[in-house]
Amino acid sequence: MQFTIHHMNDWQDIAEKVGSALQHNILLLKGNLGAGKTTFTQFLLKKLGSEDEVSSPTYSIVNEYSTPQGKVFHFDLYRLKNIDEVYDIGIEEYLDNAFLCIIEWPEVYEDDLHGLKYHEMSIINTGEQREISFE
Repeated sequence: MQFTIHHMNDWQDIAEKVGSALQHNILLLKGNLGAGKTTFTQFLLKKLGSEDEVSSPTYSIVNEYSTPQGKVFHFDLYRLKNIDEVYDIGIEEYLDNAFLCIIEWPEVYEDDLHGLKYHEMSIINTGEQREISFE
């Protein structure tokens, strides 16, 4: 799926469509700083029925949210330097016990996802708008 964001309220429509299309419990979010990864996550969690306040896990590495479907874990792997640090946070246990794991900056971990089913969403900030691809 391809989308274009022109206005902040466009995120709601994207979250509705992506939330309805989720078939796997892992969603990789790719995009440069300020692209809208956390903004999208806020809209998605609201669509999933969470009443929690959603914030960036930049410093905590992982935030946990409740939804009627189960736990959602929101990761930001930006500050992790290697795959060992990813395993040190216990990512496998999170993946095994989540309704959904949303992973921002997944590049450090991506090679180890071989064999797992996941979705990938890319957000490109063109300055005037955001170009989104979801698969």
